[in-house]
Amino acid sequence: MAQKLDIRWLKVTDSTNNRALEAIPSEKDKTVWAAEFQTAGRGQRGNKWTSDQARNLMFSILLKPDFILAKDQFIVSVIVTLGIESYLKSKGVLSRIKWPNDIYVQDRKICGILIEHGISGEMLSSSVCGIGLNINQKDFPKDLPNPTSLIKELKEGTPDFILSDELEILVAEIYRFYDRAKEEFLKTGKFDSLYKEYLERLYRKGEWHRYIETTENKEVEAKIVGINDTACIILEYRDATQKAFAFKEISYII
Repeated sequence: MAQKLDIRWLKVTDSTNNRALEAIPSEKDKTVWAAEFQTAGRGQRGNKWTSDQARNLMFSILLKPDFILAKDQFIVSVIVTLGIESYLKSKGVLSRIKWPNDIYVQDRKICGILIEHGISGEMLSSSVCGIGLNINQKDFPKDLPNPTSLIKELKEGTPDFILSDELEILVAEIYRFYDRAKEEFLKTGKFDSLYKEYLERLYRKGEWHRYIETTENKEVEAKIVGINDTACIILEYRDATQKAFAFKEISYII
């Protein structure tokens, strides 16, 4: 039987992540805040997330994962990105996960994710997962380098999607991976099958591309070969040497 979804729709808010963060003491696991418009939406690296009003999905999920150790917090990114990738596939759009947690269709960005964790001792006490997924928007600001949307990736003439309906489908898909992660951890103490799926869906994995090592501002050619135990991405160079990079230590050239 399908689980009942707790989704609170807002006309306008500064940031759905702010609403979820405020509610951590009082609200339960699997609570969602969605907005038709955000005045101060936030993305990765301190960027602002912008969207036309009532054209895209902008929402935050509050999770209280009592089974995830703080050291394993990257599994939340795995859960969310696999859920979004699976949702897009159900709509006929093949996407890939750009490490650590953007979603790309070929070389075009369709979704950005900002996850903010709370830690209590050795455990993850809360995860606020802010998601901006472009759905119906067709025209974007010129300063965005490579945006796309669900409707742009489908055949011309596709009617607009009903955002509330799509949000329920998407959230249910993310929860499917969340519940699967809990079940797998209780059985094995690990998340091996989910990490394997994440790697299989990783953008540019096994392909030669140019990157910038940001700490040295050096351009290199390498291929992505995996993720290590601390969620750093591993690049392999032409001479077969490998190096791991944390978030913000490597930049994609697209």
